[in-house]
Amino acid sequence: MVRMAGSKLLARLLLLISSVTLISLLALTRCGLGGLIATENGGGLVSANMGGPVGIGGDEEYAAGGGSSGVRELSADRNEQQSGYLQMLQQREEENIKEVAKLTAEIKALKLQILQLKNAAGQQLPSSEVINGSGVVLNSPQTPTLHDCSAFIRRQVGSAEILHGLPLNNEYELVPFNHFTFSRVYPIELGLGKRVVEKPIGYKRRDILGALNKAIETLNRNITTNMLKYTLDDFTEGIYRNEPTTGTQYELYFRTKDVNKTSSSSGQQHQHGDHSQHGTTKLVVMRPFAPLQTIQMEAYPKQQEKELIHIILPLSGRTSTFQSFMDKYVKIALKHDKRVHLTVVYFGEDGLSEARSIMSRVIGMKNSGGNSSNLKLLALNETFSRAKALRVGAEKVWSSNVNKDKDVLLFMCDVDVVFSAKFLDRCRWNTKPNKKVYYPVVFSLYNPHVVYTLQGKEVPPETDQLLISKDSGFWRDFGYGMTCQYRSDFLKVRGFDEEIIGWGGEDVMLYRKYVRSHIKVIRATDPGIFHIWHPKICSGEAAGQKLSVDQYRACIRSRALNEASHAQLGFLAFRDDIVANEGKILAGVKQVGNYSKVGHKVTKYGGSGAGKSKAPTNNRKSST
Repeated sequence: MVRMAGSKLLARLLLLISSVTLISLLALTRCGLGGLIATENGGGLVSANMGGPVGIGGDEEYAAGGGSSGVRELSADRNEQQSGYLQMLQQREEENIKEVAKLTAEIKALKLQILQLKNAAGQQLPSSEVINGSGVVLNSPQTPTLHDCSAFIRRQVGSAEILHGLPLNNEYELVPFNHFTFSRVYPIELGLGKRVVEKPIGYKRRDILGALNKAIETLNRNITTNMLKYTLDDFTEGIYRNEPTTGTQYELYFRTKDVNKTSSSSGQQHQHGDHSQHGTTKLVVMRPFAPLQTIQMEAYPKQQEKELIHIILPLSGRTSTFQSFMDKYVKIALKHDKRVHLTVVYFGEDGLSEARSIMSRVIGMKNSGGNSSNLKLLALNETFSRAKALRVGAEKVWSSNVNKDKDVLLFMCDVDVVFSAKFLDRCRWNTKPNKKVYYPVVFSLYNPHVVYTLQGKEVPPETDQLLISKDSGFWRDFGYGMTCQYRSDFLKVRGFDEEIIGWGGEDVMLYRKYVRSHIKVIRATDPGIFHIWHPKICSGEAAGQKLSVDQYRACIRSRALNEASHAQLGFLAFRDDIVANEGKILAGVKQVGNYSKVGHKVTKYGGSGAGKSKAPTNNRKSST
């Protein structure tokens, strides 16, 4: 746009100069013609007096006197006319000089802006940034790396696998496309909803509409007839993918409009729904990524200056599991991190005394790090409600060294969770009052009796089960119970829905409140927090229990996902067929001879040897 404005100003300047030239020529022409006429008239009179017939007496004197008077009048008119023209030209010249000076100044300013834009196109922030107290970069000397934005875009397009193929290291490096229409997307990565087809909403819809509008703009660039212009109705289908280093690529297909057809015939074809007469036009569109920019830099305090984390643990019964939790808590939190407080909210009378004894033993244990100021138990003689437990714990967290009115950092935990000291650091890093909350994606372990039995192994100790692999567990992307947030934010969004009784639902409601607020939600996989497998008992209204139908179905789904991987559940489902065909498989393997070890694997895992090959299943997470 800046270049277009400069071109328009230059055209105006040239037009102004041309106008001045034409006015000057016109004025000079008119002045010259007036002088020539006056000269010719004077000459004619003289010739008449000199060479014409001589009058008699007074007639000659009259003629001579009349000629001299006419010449003087013409001369006076000519002088007055030239003086007027000169005055007008001088005034016009002054006005034109001012206009030229103004336009010249504007052109210089536009040239300066163009130069600044060119220099800023490929600039990056150097290592010496000036950062304010919040860690946001305020000012930094810019070092140009690319002098033209268009050159950077061409480089991005050239390095992308869009117009030509690129040799890749293996099949895992290939980025697949997602097929889509205007109203449906068929994603290759199923995401949270695990939907194989979904309606584009939010940023996905804006992304697709942006690509389609750009394509339609390109198609209509040289079309002037409205009936022949392309619209969204002419889009049929497309594919897109996101290359992390270059940008998002789109291949879009439109129904070709025949410019030779009349609007009436075109309307008839649309009316009858016959698209066989139309061709297809393909457009390749790319949204290239811009250069990396440093946005923020922040320093975190040392160990002794870390933010104090208040852990809230709802509990009812399950004292043996609570004992195991406290053993790990002493080693990781009290002895290693040392900047944690634990509040246990216990429901009911059953097991309450035993829970008190467990906490008392920790406090009395030598060098445990536990004391009455960082371990607390609140007893509620009510029906278990996780929502109420977390609300009560958030309201009553305290410290002898901290003012009760001061904001505190909360970690809402469960007794079946194991976390590391590094997770506690991430809990601090990813939270800030009125700014952001942390919702880690927990790695949930499968039933060890299924996982290790299918491998012909004994179940190892719990600490040896904390491995991240496709056979040991999965990322629990549908769980929102573990969260780090400040108490002020928790109270601001009005916490949980305490009317929810029993299993599940309250954590999702709180998560949605944050998603719909102006607080940033940090949702990320965290390798430092595990959910330990435990038997899950589901009940429904049909059995006279308090779970609703939706809660019961969600519990059953969670139970199935927690039990084992898809392949492992398949081995259990087809166990009878595997046992029945085990002898046939072994007989066939013995005939091969060199593949006797594969036969051992078939017997051991209940499947074919292909399951242990170096096929793409090695590095991909199983679909559950």
